Amino acid sequence: MSQEKLMTVLREPRVTEKTTLVGEAFNQYVFKVAKTATKPEIKQAVELMFEGAEVESVQVMNVKGKRKTFARRPGKRVDWKKAYVKLKPGFDIDFMGG
Repeated sequence: MSQEKLMTVLREPRVTEKTTLVGEAFNQYVFKVAKTATKPEIKQAVELMFEGAEVESVQVMNVKGKRKTFARRPGKRVDWKKAYVKLKPGFDIDFMGG
């Protein structure tokens, strides 16, 4: 797989209260990923983007968009894909880069 494609797999880290608790308890990190991304692609992308991190497992989840009202018209937010990435013991990801 080309590095250019792998660079587009990870969209953004999901930093919420729940993901912080999961990260501390199970050494997992949560990312918003491309809808077409597969588990091996996500694993390779994390290991490429965060040098020195080794991935143990990847779990993916398709998140359905909420039904909302936009300017008094019914609508729907976009569907997206979420990935839980578990790192091997002793490895860590630093989002701040410092």
